[in-house]
Amino acid sequence: MAEENLSVVLHAQGDLRLENRPIPEPGPNEVLLQMHSVGICGSDVHYWQHGRIGDYVLTKPMVLGHEAAGRVVKVGSAVKQLKVGDRVAIEPGVPREMDEFFKNGRYNLSPTIFFCATPPDDGNLCQYYKHSASFCYKLPDNVTFEEGALIEPLSVGIHACRRAGVTLGTTVLICGAGPIGLVCLLVAKAMGASQVVITDLFPERLKMAKELGADFQLTVKRGDAPQQLAKSVADKLGAQPHVTIECSGVESSIQTAIYATRAGGVVTLVGLGSEMATIPLIDAALREVDIRGVFRYCNTWPMAIAMLASGKVDVKPLVTHRFPLEQAVQAFETTRQGLGIKVMLKCDQHDQKP
Repeated sequence: MAEENLSVVLHAQGDLRLENRPIPEPGPNEVLLQMHSVGICGSDVHYWQHGRIGDYVLTKPMVLGHEAAGRVVKVGSAVKQLKVGDRVAIEPGVPREMDEFFKNGRYNLSPTIFFCATPPDDGNLCQYYKHSASFCYKLPDNVTFEEGALIEPLSVGIHACRRAGVTLGTTVLICGAGPIGLVCLLVAKAMGASQVVITDLFPERLKMAKELGADFQLTVKRGDAPQQLAKSVADKLGAQPHVTIECSGVESSIQTAIYATRAGGVVTLVGLGSEMATIPLIDAALREVDIRGVFRYCNTWPMAIAMLASGKVDVKPLVTHRFPLEQAVQAFETTRQGLGIKVMLKCDQHDQKP
């Protein structure tokens, strides 16, 4: 095994460095992974540009990256379910204690959870990384490392669609056709949504959405009136959607989501915007439109792996750029500029394949 562990480390706002760190030693219930593919998420870029997201503030150097897959190279003494050579996808959120949230199956809400690349916890954008074996999932032979890394954003889509109650015959509006909007589209279709309309400012994103199975695309312009956009959605579908999944976090888009959703329907908020938002709450209340939040995901990796292995969901078209780990700063800049959909970093010098 190599002696060095090249890692992408954020030291402070705007200060992103490549540096060698020690190769960690796995504990009894952990495995050491040689990382293969790690996607860059919008949150990684946000920490780089701003040094914080909400209450999570960078106070010491932190390794970035949480969309990841790799190969087991060492197992802890108590690990039974994994062996050296296994290819795995990593669930980045690991509960630190068995609190009420863990016990009732909503461990993502545990206030003490470990989460990769959320201060103060290091992520896995590096060559070698150790992780709880219980939160590493074996990949079937027909699922690539890159697909394994994309299970993390795909999980956001699964959790959002579950929270929204998407099922056979549901009509869905998705606000925003970035990476998360697109995985919500893929999952909604896989879960049986009959028709999906998706909105975005950028026609090239809507073109990708169409290729991935969106039934209708709606180009929005800054300054469009939310009630008028809601009417345009209903016109395309022939009726208001049962469910709206809001992926932009933009205040006007949240307003559109509420106006657009039919009475008795559900609005699920996935996108993160400013802390306060002015929304038509009385309209939602009078029409019994439920507004539900989404915080990451829980209990999604097995379903995601089954979706990918069966071919029900194809995430491969989402990867538009690839960079070796040594070009991480260039890769981050590509993501910051909004080029393509998903930028993937390849951490194994000897295997740069998907």
